Amino acid sequence: MTADGRRRWKWAPALLGFVALSAVAGLLAAAAVTPAVALTGSAADSTINVFDGLPEYVKVEPLAQASTMYASSAGKEVPIATFYSQNRVEVGWDAISQNLKDAAIATEDPRFYEHGGVDVTGTLRGAVLTALHKSVQGGSSITQQYVKNILVQRCESKQPDPTASDAVQKKQYKAYQACYSDATAVDPVRKLKEMRYAIGLEKEYSKNDILQSYLNIALFGGRVYGVQSAAEYYFGVSAKDISLPQAATLIAILNNPDNLRIDQPDNKVNGAANGYAQTLARRNYVLDRMLVNGKITKEEHDAAKATKVEPKISQMSNGCMTAQQYNAAFFCDYVERTIEQDPIFGKTSDDRSSFLTRGGLQIYTTLNLDLQSQAQQAVSAYIPPTSPNLDLGSSNVSVEVGTGRVVTMVQNRQYDNTASPAAGTTAVNYNTDYDYGGSEGFQTGSSYKAFDLLEWLKEGHTLFESVNGTQHTFPQTAFHESDPCNDIGGSPWNVSNDEGESVTSSTVMNATAASINSIFAMMATKLDLCGIKQGAQDLLVHGADEATNPFRANPSSVLGTNYIAPITMATAYAGIANNGKACSPVAIDKIVSSDGAQHPVPKTQCSTTPIDPGVAAAAIYALQGVLRGGGTAASANPNDGVPIFGKTGTTDNSVENWLVTSTTKIAQATWVGNVSGGVALRSQSFQGVGGGNVKFSIVKRIQTALDAAYGGTAFPAPPAKFLGAPAAPKTTAPAPGAPGAPAPNPGPPAGGNPGGGGGKGKGGGHG
Repeated sequence: MTADGRRRWKWAPALLGFVALSAVAGLLAAAAVTPAVALTGSAADSTINVFDGLPEYVKVEPLAQASTMYASSAGKEVPIATFYSQNRVEVGWDAISQNLKDAAIATEDPRFYEHGGVDVTGTLRGAVLTALHKSVQGGSSITQQYVKNILVQRCESKQPDPTASDAVQKKQYKAYQACYSDATAVDPVRKLKEMRYAIGLEKEYSKNDILQSYLNIALFGGRVYGVQSAAEYYFGVSAKDISLPQAATLIAILNNPDNLRIDQPDNKVNGAANGYAQTLARRNYVLDRMLVNGKITKEEHDAAKATKVEPKISQMSNGCMTAQQYNAAFFCDYVERTIEQDPIFGKTSDDRSSFLTRGGLQIYTTLNLDLQSQAQQAVSAYIPPTSPNLDLGSSNVSVEVGTGRVVTMVQNRQYDNTASPAAGTTAVNYNTDYDYGGSEGFQTGSSYKAFDLLEWLKEGHTLFESVNGTQHTFPQTAFHESDPCNDIGGSPWNVSNDEGESVTSSTVMNATAASINSIFAMMATKLDLCGIKQGAQDLLVHGADEATNPFRANPSSVLGTNYIAPITMATAYAGIANNGKACSPVAIDKIVSSDGAQHPVPKTQCSTTPIDPGVAAAAIYALQGVLRGGGTAASANPNDGVPIFGKTGTTDNSVENWLVTSTTKIAQATWVGNVSGGVALRSQSFQGVGGGNVKFSIVKRIQTALDAAYGGTAFPAPPAKFLGAPAAPKTTAPAPGAPGAPAPNPGPPAGGNPGGGGGKGKGGGHG
């Protein structure tokens, strides 16, 4: 046989295959369009038998849609971030321009409203073209294309998990490839399946439903799916408002999404610069088909062809980086991690990730953007994102009392989770636990003394009991713990007060306001260290990274050597304000699924073993002195009439600095310190404010805004039994400042600034 003869017959199998396929198409189309017509003869019987075992039609599953996260501002919900594996917003029939519908039908399937799922004429034409071009060509109806898209979408959900091991990813990729090949294979067998499914779909759904679904599922280049997202991305308009030339351009892109997309004009195709030339040619072809099929007039056709392809790209962000414009990126990251970790959103990590990036969710969070802005301004006014002298960090977080709702979450650095973050940025959330994108936590210094005070009262001591403050070296044997703590042991513990001042004795009330280390160390010798730890745990306190720095009850812990996240401290103080019952932080108010139904969200979990309300009230009574005249945080008090309590915290060498406060409505924790390293903050100055005092300037601005938004009421009066000295307990509890009441804040001892905190197992920190 000659070479020409070999070439002539090389395509014969393909032609014969498609002739057979076309016969099947004709029979099935006849059955679909005129089901009363009886198919007879052995040929028909054998043809129909090909489809034995195939489902009647492919199941239509929910489409992957982008999810949107919201925060509130001035009573309105503001979108702050989107998440998607496919940029798609599914829309209804009336939300799609008639231009788009007409362009799709005229170009892809002119007989769409006449056939029963398979266009026999188009299939025959495709068979001939396939034989001539040696590959499967055209001929698919819109319904068949929709079927193919459904099958491809199923495969998209099987893409490898980048967090899985190499072996698992390899297995997943193999399964994904097999699925994709089966959905897109260029062979008659796949076409037969596609036809069967298409005919079945047309028996289940109306023509308009199928066209609408096709336009919602189709790929328009990159990660842009569906006409709504495509219209917004390429032209900055909704699908219902798109013009004729714009509609023709979008339908043109469908022909070859990777090469005809108009967001990459310098795309290279076959070695030549693409620009918009190929897209323009295809767009004009679409307009020609619309004219031929009577969808537009000659005048409309000519005017549309005379226009240029002029995209107006409106990039849709993906992930939390965009939330930075609202100073909310770290909060967004916290919410994202909550969804990815909580089983309420799916059994596996893949399920939860898919829920977020494919579920078309409306995620309404607890964040108040107005208060968030003011908190960010307060931090940024004093603490820059970088410092030439130290690895500087600062953060603030606030939570509602009794609900756990997180209202603010800011820090001095901007969020950047890219592989090469810019200077002065980070992806580490200073406010949260390590498992939620945070650090390993920070030593809390004297802000931990609130839990010492609670145990002191719980074990029957009083606020006006006098305690010796002269001892500064404590052997480990001076302390005791009940099982199962067993954290005592080692060398003697050396404790110093601020600048080494000596304190002979002090009431606990005064020692709390002045934050005297040696007094609290001596108090601890009279207490069960495990009791202090358990009381803190009852207020939901835990280590920020238990694997690295487990929460301990060793003697130095009473002065704040545990590594704790600010959100945990704010939660605990809110618990004290809530009559001793802490409620876990929550960041999501509600989630609405794409079908309009509300999905369950994590609810705050309040402590099952709360602190005794009377003990909490007495501790608050003492902690109010911290923010009154002479107290270590008096300069942070807005003095706006809203009752407030709190505690300062400064670790050894003022490496970490804290102020945690609460009203009856809202608690906040502010931290300024070293992200790494150990530079003394008191050796630094920020906008003319000393590093040891800058936390007060920050908190005063934040607290003023919180109080203006939330207000606050008086705290419960402490039981009388906690106010008197042991020898002469009082029987009444007059309000602070009332006749006969003890001085709410006797003032710091002579000899220097008030002492406190203790860090890194040594003590000797400040208040």
